[in-house]
Amino acid sequence: MHAEFLNHLGTLLPARQLLTDPADRRAYGYDNSTLQGSPLAVALPEEHQQVVAIVKACRHYGVSLIARGQGTGTTGATVPRNDHSLVLSLQRMDRIIELDRDNRLLVAEPGASNQAVQDAAATEGFFWPPDPTSAAVCTLGGNLAYNSAGPRAVKYGTPRENTLALKAVTGTGETLRTGTKTTKGVVGYDLTRLLIGSEGTLAIITEATLKLTPLQPAKRTLRAIYRDVHSAARAVSAIMSQPVIPCALEFMDGNAIDMVRDTQAGLPETAGALLMIEVDGIESQLDDMVTRLVSAASTDGLLDIRQACSQQEVQALWETRKALSPALRRVAPKKINEDVVVPVSRIPELVEQLAALASRHHTRIINFGHAGNGNLHVNLLFDPDDPAQQQRAEACLEDLFSVVLEMDGTLSGEHGVGLVKRDWVARELDPYSLQLMYAIKRQFDPDGILNPGKTLPAIDGQP
Repeated sequence: MHAEFLNHLGTLLPARQLLTDPADRRAYGYDNSTLQGSPLAVALPEEHQQVVAIVKACRHYGVSLIARGQGTGTTGATVPRNDHSLVLSLQRMDRIIELDRDNRLLVAEPGASNQAVQDAAATEGFFWPPDPTSAAVCTLGGNLAYNSAGPRAVKYGTPRENTLALKAVTGTGETLRTGTKTTKGVVGYDLTRLLIGSEGTLAIITEATLKLTPLQPAKRTLRAIYRDVHSAARAVSAIMSQPVIPCALEFMDGNAIDMVRDTQAGLPETAGALLMIEVDGIESQLDDMVTRLVSAASTDGLLDIRQACSQQEVQALWETRKALSPALRRVAPKKINEDVVVPVSRIPELVEQLAALASRHHTRIINFGHAGNGNLHVNLLFDPDDPAQQQRAEACLEDLFSVVLEMDGTLSGEHGVGLVKRDWVARELDPYSLQLMYAIKRQFDPDGILNPGKTLPAIDGQP
């Protein structure tokens, strides 16, 4: 059956767009998680109708289909679960199709990088707000599949708030168009927002119409250092409860600071946490905006707050934050990295609970992330060659998820679910909601060929 399927694909795609050699396939079997799979083959379509034909072939032969971009995701959402799956790489569908300045929109294919979208928009004085850390390489399709955001989401929102319309292919091979090119519209159900964040389980996005935002003419950057995480957490709540919304509000705890202290000058030994704060707007307004932010950030426990006075100083301040991820990879390449979210007002409580969990489970925890959204990246460090350490880290993770849900939070803010978090989803969503979600999947994908076994947990005999 597989040979017949591959022969059929060979009639649909030229040889350069179909990879069957094991060495070629291996590069498409993993993402930025620790998981690895081996697809049956890799298809590299270059236009929408090829995607339609591939989906129909997969449906006819009963072959699972996994869409992917550059594989920068961290949850295994693009990793094949077996060797009977076809990986559909959209990296060659990377055109910027339209840039409409008057209507502030851009139309692009899913393989375009986030950076390519930003560069195109900037030529007309705009930007697309989602800005994940991997923006230089991650694809638009991946951003939409995960609803990936980044620091700017605190002010400008996620892909769901910044996408007007989609063109996609369902699990039956039908072409679906959602949304409008207008910023208002309530005709029918909102299928655009439904597809965004669905991790390729409902349809394969082949084109997106993005809502652009004008670039602000000026920006100010500040770094605030605090005695402890509790002081910084209280400052986050104070900042987010006043009228000036920062365009970035990033958090690092004391353990994170210790990891980069050797390479970053100007961090006092007493630093227990820091905030990176950015505000954008019209130059004549920024002095007042900065004054308001400094006032809000000046909670008890503030040790130092400084504003960058040049682009060089801006880069120097951000180097502290950017140095963290490489440092973590060196120290703990197989760490558990979670991106939990709680209401902003409960961040102080969350950081207290994290300290208690670290002590209780004898596990080192390093926290950083997008504090303005209540979205913290909680990193549990352990030696994977030490079974006892791994067991303690996994028990700590269980307690972490319980704490987050008790605080009316969610288990994932932007990393998605994929395989890594799938087994915990039923702790957040009630059984009836899950039944409705599976019913929705059956409508889009009646044969269950699109990224099966991802995002939704197994319930009532569902795979």
